[in-house]
Amino acid sequence: MSEPVLCANPRRQFVAQREDIESAISRVLNSDFYILGSEVDNFEKEFANYCGASTCIGVNSGTDALILSLHALGVGSGDEVITPSHTAVASVAAIVSCGAKPIFVDVDPISFTIDSSLISKAVTSRTKAMLVVHLYGHPCDMNSIMEVAHKHNIYVIEDCAQAHGAEWNGRKVGTFGIVGCFSFYPTKNLGAIGDGGAVVTNDLVIADRIRSLRQYGWNSKRVSMEPSGVSRLDEIQAAILRVKLPLLNVQNERRRRIADVYREHLSQTNIVVPTEQPGSRHVYHLFVVRIKNRDTAILHLNSLGIFPGIHYSLPVHLHPSYTRFAPLDSGSLKATESLSKEILSLPMFPELNDSEIERVCEGMLSV
Repeated sequence: MSEPVLCANPRRQFVAQREDIESAISRVLNSDFYILGSEVDNFEKEFANYCGASTCIGVNSGTDALILSLHALGVGSGDEVITPSHTAVASVAAIVSCGAKPIFVDVDPISFTIDSSLISKAVTSRTKAMLVVHLYGHPCDMNSIMEVAHKHNIYVIEDCAQAHGAEWNGRKVGTFGIVGCFSFYPTKNLGAIGDGGAVVTNDLVIADRIRSLRQYGWNSKRVSMEPSGVSRLDEIQAAILRVKLPLLNVQNERRRRIADVYREHLSQTNIVVPTEQPGSRHVYHLFVVRIKNRDTAILHLNSLGIFPGIHYSLPVHLHPSYTRFAPLDSGSLKATESLSKEILSLPMFPELNDSEIERVCEGMLSV
């Protein structure tokens, strides 16, 4: 029987890079530093260079990258942060954890990212920031977003957890707003073997504050200047990420090729396939289609040994923990709520082989 085709399979990447990864881990084990040593320092420099940013601060997770960035920008109680509801819960959890209020804006039904034409209407005197999400690997419309931000003097935080290497008009995401926040969760385009995250920024003052906040609010003499917890990128994870970073562009190209094959096979059906909007370079963290009979499709694909995902079946504003932030106008998130009933994430990772891609296409065509 054929091996199941999963939505993501980070183990395959480890197997493909086993020798280099095990060597990197051994290097850490035989070093004198296990916390914030040379591996983290070098990865921060290499990732900042890759993104085209001045500096990078490694932290424990993508969620912590968002939380520490919000704290560093002074976002807190009484502030509002504009964001989409069609996103991972982490994006909104970070806002709420800082005491701020998420203000939900609908998404564009084609790109699945925040509808930039609706942002200005959501701005109030309490708006401190926008947290925009480059969802599934597709960049947001950063020209329009930055125009609104400059007009209203509000911060832009880019959630790049699913968009390592994505570009808007030839420029890497994460470098438009004041900070770009990345996750290195194992299934990401650049994934660790455990948790990890980072913030990139061109603002050195904000960078210094995030560095302090990731470690008890310490200054250079380990004196706590403000209350904070601890959120450090692990040396072993940094070493693993250093092995994987040089391969990221090649692996993103493989994702783009898989996306092309999916489109070639499925574009003439009733399945709505993702496209790249003008100015964007999609890196296909996920290949998300829209399909009317989703539940039936999932059962059929499962019977064929194919296991797609749903990202996300419930908009954040409909989660019990966040319903209090749902907009009073029940129709203001129409696209978000419609998408959640139809989206389906097809298997997407660089190590998918051609026969597996063909199996997925045949499976979808036989739904």
